[in-house]
Amino acid sequence: MKRPQTISALTLTTGLLMGAGLTLTNASAAHAADDTVTYGVPAWPGITVKTEIARQLLAPLGYQGTAQDIGLQVIYQGLDTGDVDVFLGAWLPAQNSMLEPLEDDGSITRLATNVTGAQMTLAVPDYVYDSGVTSFADLDSHRDEFNGEIYGFGAGSAASEILNKAIEDDTWGLGDWTLVDTSTVGMLSAAKSHIANEEPIVWVGWTPHWMNLELPMRYLSDSKNLFGEGNGASDVRTLMASDYAKANPNLVTFFDQFSFSAEEQSWMIKQYGQAEKPMEEVATTWIEDHPNRVEAMMKDVTTLEGEPAWEAVREKFSL
Repeated sequence: MKRPQTISALTLTTGLLMGAGLTLTNASAAHAADDTVTYGVPAWPGITVKTEIARQLLAPLGYQGTAQDIGLQVIYQGLDTGDVDVFLGAWLPAQNSMLEPLEDDGSITRLATNVTGAQMTLAVPDYVYDSGVTSFADLDSHRDEFNGEIYGFGAGSAASEILNKAIEDDTWGLGDWTLVDTSTVGMLSAAKSHIANEEPIVWVGWTPHWMNLELPMRYLSDSKNLFGEGNGASDVRTLMASDYAKANPNLVTFFDQFSFSAEEQSWMIKQYGQAEKPMEEVATTWIEDHPNRVEAMMKDVTTLEGEPAWEAVREKFSL
């Protein structure tokens, strides 16, 4: 489950929501001060904790971190206009349709992979998989058992776009199916409820996430690779607004070295999203438990005064 971000560590603003009548600011203002970092943060626990780790690590260097608590499409719009500087959750290829046009026109710079071993595709409970539903191709012959419903985690997400197109194109016979788009909490609550009653359900699953640790689930195979090559194998990239990247090479160096394993991010998600520990606490615990990793992230990075970053971070966290 995801939890709302708290204001104490990240200043949450929602002024980028165009549909709500709020407006974006001028891009040049976003790049006027190189001691601030504005993050785009969708309501996903893993991105929330990673952003807080970045904020805590950069604070001793002199950077002030601010987060925009907004939806995925608005994050990309913010990167384009300069109202968002950094985004740590570019799941590719699922988000390619949003990224590539802005990357092609030079608005966005793609930095390093920040999670290894990620995947997104459809999932079912173990008992459904064991009954013979092991692939996308098996779904339609069992439509009535699923009530013709696939559970998603939010309208406007890349997964929703993929599944809506599959329904529109009748891919794998899904033309008469319905995508039930709620939220991550709603989707996983439905999965838990169905599993408790041993009822069939199919939903959008991904790793890293605590669902892989807590739910008896299997991923369906898909020879058409609707979610991307390797049955949804994902490359989770850090994105930076290009003008901001050019103005802040020190931060580019840092974020090119800022990465985690899928297992580590699953731990973050479980601690924050499921155990409901404060994101500040989860982030600080990870930092204090991984001094060698933090030191590697600080290689060739400096404070705003030009001093070695690792010394400032080591002193701050007593590493």
